[in-house]
Amino acid sequence: MSEEMRSMDLEELTTALTEMGESAFRGRQVFTWLHRGVRSFDEMSDVSKALREKLAARYRLGGPTAVRKQVSREDGTIKYLWELYDGNCIETVLMRYRHGNTVCVSTQAGCRMGCAFCASTLGGKVRDLTPGEILEQVIFTRLDSGVPVSNIVLMGIGEPMDNLDNVLKFLELVNHPLGLNIGMRHISLSTCGVLPGIRRLGELGLQLTLSVSLHAPDSETRSRIMPVNRAYDVDELFKACHDYFKKTGRRISFEYAMIDGVNDADWQADLIVKKLRGMPGHVNLIPLNDVAESPLKPSRRTRKFQQRLESQGVTATVRRSLGGDIDASCGQLRRKAMERKECEV
Repeated sequence: MSEEMRSMDLEELTTALTEMGESAFRGRQVFTWLHRGVRSFDEMSDVSKALREKLAARYRLGGPTAVRKQVSREDGTIKYLWELYDGNCIETVLMRYRHGNTVCVSTQAGCRMGCAFCASTLGGKVRDLTPGEILEQVIFTRLDSGVPVSNIVLMGIGEPMDNLDNVLKFLELVNHPLGLNIGMRHISLSTCGVLPGIRRLGELGLQLTLSVSLHAPDSETRSRIMPVNRAYDVDELFKACHDYFKKTGRRISFEYAMIDGVNDADWQADLIVKKLRGMPGHVNLIPLNDVAESPLKPSRRTRKFQQRLESQGVTATVRRSLGGDIDASCGQLRRKAMERKECEV
């Protein structure tokens, strides 16, 4: 199998091209073309035919194929089912907001975290995505939709911290001024609580927004709905978050899916307040979306829970649900194509 080219940074490209006997400036040329979304080396019009042929013989360049595209009649949200070069499928969602358009990207084909309320984990993890495959979701969503992209959330299928090396390289690529040039403050990275990843991210000091999928402040409840809590207990998670804030100065967003009778009690709101003390966190309450395979139901106490948090000084908002009619909302992304045999398992 040829090497994948869109995962290469500018330095790697320049080195590869000079080793092929080319001038160093060719690296900038090729890098720019890659981030414009060319699917063939022949599209690189200012690159010589001889070099294009050498590149084609050594590298893989194409991009994902849109197997299915769904547009929400409710709010214009677009969900793409992309087929990758090896037949695996991933999903990407474009969400429209007044402040700009946001692309929600996947970082793995499948997910092994096993959260009880999330359809994305059904069937487990197949493989990690490369930096280029994560980047291509942004590039080709932008090209296909025809709308500018100003924000990125790594909240699609997969656990970003379970593929951190590739995710970090993707961040470097998407932030590059010769590429899409999307600033770190316009990027949110979500984790279900993989502590080594949080600690490593804290050491790097990137100015992105860390979003932690909390979903329960107590160990018993969280272990029941999030298996990751058995490896990284919620109290350790809060400590890691406090440490992260001290190192980066960046406020953390805590995602909290409101589940009826499971995590929506007053005492759980009070426990969140207690464990956030000393750290300016933001709690993003998410009305649970129905997942056919899950017995969990949406909470009927979301507003009361929000009011209880706010009355004690914690900033809490209720997330606007987008794309619910196309299964694009939080927790609903899944590889349905596996069931329909649109893509290989």
